[in-house]
Amino acid sequence: MNWDVVEGKWDQLKGSVKEKWGDLTDDELTEAGGKKDKLSGRLQEKYGWSKDEADNQLDDFFRDKT
Repeated sequence: MNWDVVEGKWDQLKGSVKEKWGDLTDDELTEAGGKKDKLSGRLQEKYGWSKDEADNQLDDFFRDKT
């Protein structure tokens, strides 16, 4: 997973992320800016996931998007 690509395409990908994880606010998505550590932290907070679970969810989701 190349997170540089995710960061570069973040404006295009934000909508898909919002659809998948609707509890994330637009402000939180803007603040994350496509950075994995920030997105992972938000998912942990919102969904009560462990770091590993959040990272795995992100990797699975973005594998098909980049």
